[in-house]
Amino acid sequence: MTTRKTAQIAALALLGAAALAAPGTARAQGDLVLYCTVQEEWCRAMVTAFEKKTGVKVAMTRKSSGELYAQIKAEAANPKGDIWWGGTGDPHLQAAEENLTLDYTSPMNKELHPWAIKQWEQSKKRTIGVYSGALGYGYNTKQAADKKLPEMKCWSDLLDPKLKDEVQVADPNSSGTSYTLLATMVQLMGEDKGFDYLKKLHKNINQYTKSGAAPAKATSLGETTVGIVFQHDMVTFVVQGAPIKVVAPCEGTGYEIGSMSIVKGAKNLDNAKKWYDWALTAEAQELGATAKAFQVPSNKSAKAPKEAPDFSKIKFIDYDFAKYGSSAERKRLLSKWDAEVKNLPK
Repeated sequence: MTTRKTAQIAALALLGAAALAAPGTARAQGDLVLYCTVQEEWCRAMVTAFEKKTGVKVAMTRKSSGELYAQIKAEAANPKGDIWWGGTGDPHLQAAEENLTLDYTSPMNKELHPWAIKQWEQSKKRTIGVYSGALGYGYNTKQAADKKLPEMKCWSDLLDPKLKDEVQVADPNSSGTSYTLLATMVQLMGEDKGFDYLKKLHKNINQYTKSGAAPAKATSLGETTVGIVFQHDMVTFVVQGAPIKVVAPCEGTGYEIGSMSIVKGAKNLDNAKKWYDWALTAEAQELGATAKAFQVPSNKSAKAPKEAPDFSKIKFIDYDFAKYGSSAERKRLLSKWDAEVKNLPK
């Protein structure tokens, strides 16, 4: 065999290997392409359990809610994903409104809490609740003591000038967590006072992260004194021994309904429905706790992790998911936040 022929065969072999490793392999094989919007560990635990149970191979991409919503919208003419699992419900509702996802009725619906079914009904059967979580914040008790800060109990406490450059939260354009904060303040205080609060809070922000859960890790490491997140994200680090106090703000707070949607035009629709039905089972939803995810499951038979925040002790606002999950309202609020808050000088 000539040297040239050998080189050609080697090149073809390399190309074949690259094709097998390329994104979209699962779609080509007729398996499943999953877009996942919870922490990486939970995504992987779900994938491993689903593959073992069904034999379906899964190619998984993990991003924040806002990022995956934008990706699904950008891919609408040629969808690459099959199912979008997890993440705050607002972008799922927006995707439903924009006809980016499919209506589906699962045989598992009868086993779900009413708040999960309400999400499904509001979206015209295009998205459904898989878990719920309360918005709040956590602070590093060691750092707070070193800075001689008083105990924090309320949203108003985060405006203390002593916290300048000591508070971290995500950017609501990329993060469903932070969009929930934005919508919560508008509903809790009224739009003018809510934006006034966010402008004052801006003076104390050290970083607007891409991921909604990132401030929890930064708080655990002492990289920031306060992180605004869903409370269960802070609990993840509390159980690992981090010096964090989790706060359900005294004024009241919003919450998320983590959701799931089938992508319109999914190439592996049957397997997407398999995932959807399985992800609503108690068995699948109890996997969250094994990945140190402490949300409240939507299946009535699933045991909530004992570490999960106690909803009976939290003052919730009557969060309007239909309004604040709508495309027009979401775009309006994000544009206003960009113009009036993000670009303010410190």
